Amino acid sequence: MAFDDLITRINMLFVEMENQPQDAAELLEQIRLELNQMKATGQPLPEDLVKLEERLEREFETAAKAGKSKS
Repeated sequence: MAFDDLITRINMLFVEMENQPQDAAELLEQIRLELNQMKATGQPLPEDLVKLEERLEREFETAAKAGKSKS
């Protein structure tokens, strides 16, 4: 997979997320899939993409904890 193709797909996901913010979970899942595919083929992982995955995971964890405390 060409790096340019990966960047294009991720940019498309960001556009979708901007239009439909509730799809952030889908974005996180897509990033995970892309990273796993890159790992499986031995490609180096883009550091910014890894950091984005980590940031989204933290945000989901924080949101989940906030939701539980409201219950």
